[in-house]
Amino acid sequence: MKSTGLPGREEMSDVYDTHIDTDVTVQLSDCNREDAQAVFDVLDHYYELEDMTAPGPRAATAPAANVWMATFDTAAGRREEPAPVHLDGMVGALLTGGYHAVDEMEKTLAATFDIQSLQSVSGDQETEARLLLASR
Repeated sequence: MKSTGLPGREEMSDVYDTHIDTDVTVQLSDCNREDAQAVFDVLDHYYELEDMTAPGPRAATAPAANVWMATFDTAAGRREEPAPVHLDGMVGALLTGGYHAVDEMEKTLAATFDIQSLQSVSGDQETEARLLLASR
């Protein structure tokens, strides 16, 4: 961080601001555990996983989770070409992040799944895209 010359006041670095624009938070819902894991696996092969609350082992006494979340850095990763993946049903996906990063992730998902865009909400520096994903 750079000092502004005032005690206790500092500016954020440009590198930090740029990194935020490359992160996309993905929320998956209305699907089974296996389909959520399949979508996250595709994204994990293409982008760098930052943080994830993903489908874990089934517990007999725990209630079924209905939303899974992960954050991916679209500026980093292996850039492997995604292959079509089978889903048992439709998967609701909510992508939130910078305009370019969300657009790039939508293109990656479209290369793997049939997608239907439900809604896009744009803010000042961030956008949100709601999609339905299905097997090809």
